[in-house]
Amino acid sequence: MDTARTQALGMHLVLILVTGLLASQLLVANQTPSTPAPVAAGESTTPWGGDYFPNTLLTDQDGRQVHFFDDLIKGKVVVINFIFTSCSDSCPLETARLRQVQKLLGDRVGKDIFFYSISIDPLSDTPGVLKAYAQRFQVGPGWQFLTGEFGDVTELRQKLGLFIEGVDNGRSKDHNLSLIVGNQQTGRWMKASPFENPWILADQLANTLHNWKQPSMGESYANAPEIRPPSNGEELFRTRCASCHSLGPLDGQGIGMRSIGPDLVGVTRQRDPAWLSRWIREPDRMLAEKDPIAMELFERFDKIPMPNLRMDEHSAQSIIEFLQEETERQQPLLTPLVIGAEDPQHQHAVAAPDMARVQ
Repeated sequence: MDTARTQALGMHLVLILVTGLLASQLLVANQTPSTPAPVAAGESTTPWGGDYFPNTLLTDQDGRQVHFFDDLIKGKVVVINFIFTSCSDSCPLETARLRQVQKLLGDRVGKDIFFYSISIDPLSDTPGVLKAYAQRFQVGPGWQFLTGEFGDVTELRQKLGLFIEGVDNGRSKDHNLSLIVGNQQTGRWMKASPFENPWILADQLANTLHNWKQPSMGESYANAPEIRPPSNGEELFRTRCASCHSLGPLDGQGIGMRSIGPDLVGVTRQRDPAWLSRWIREPDRMLAEKDPIAMELFERFDKIPMPNLRMDEHSAQSIIEFLQEETERQQPLLTPLVIGAEDPQHQHAVAAPDMARVQ
């Protein structure tokens, strides 16, 4: 794993949004001072228009051809990320997180907010492959998965400030993990982390980037629950695992939808601790070894691979301890299963819920 990816995955676990305009990445090269020309009525005053963004020809998951500027971002509020469908670590996490954001935004996605995931591996990610990927994650309308010529996609990443020299132009598919949200008409753009809290991302897209055109209907702060400092295990769960897993029916991270993976309340009573720790730390190796439990989970949950997020033993144990605390809090009267009471492989294969994918 290269240094850039390691730094991205090791970013601070407190849920924040890295905001700011695109700064130097979005500055027009060698621009000289001049007297601004009159702006026609209704015309955008942002410098990040058609003269800056390329009108790259792309193809979506349904085989339709579109142009990046004219058809996808012109005058719109958008979220854009770059993925490849064979990715076994961060791309599934990003897709699952954005799926939660889409759920929070509801039918506004496709109307005044638009999602775009662009492949950096056009040779493998054909429209058919992208469509199957979108279906596995059960994404809704208003979210397009796109492919195009490799050089054109690289140019887009550079223009959006999502290209790392020395990493993205190498042989591997390691790439900048940030995604970008923005309002092309106003020229306001912000980078965000794939580990971001979905509620914060949804608020940025629905309110901040729309200049709060729709009044907030939220509850009063007087009704907010008391803030308590989270444990290290809870922080890791909320930033790594909650994209795909809920913790009980009242867990706010569940966003009122079926998760990519199973609910994890009770998982510490269903799985051998050593197996669970290794599954959190190196799921890709366990799948490559065809571990019977890992393979059963992979098949059961739409063949979405659990990403390897480079957890160490201490981090994995912290997550397990948090899951155990939540299980005891929500299900205090349940009797733990006795490991070894029956054939271990059979017990693991049929027990539920499982640690399907920790993201």
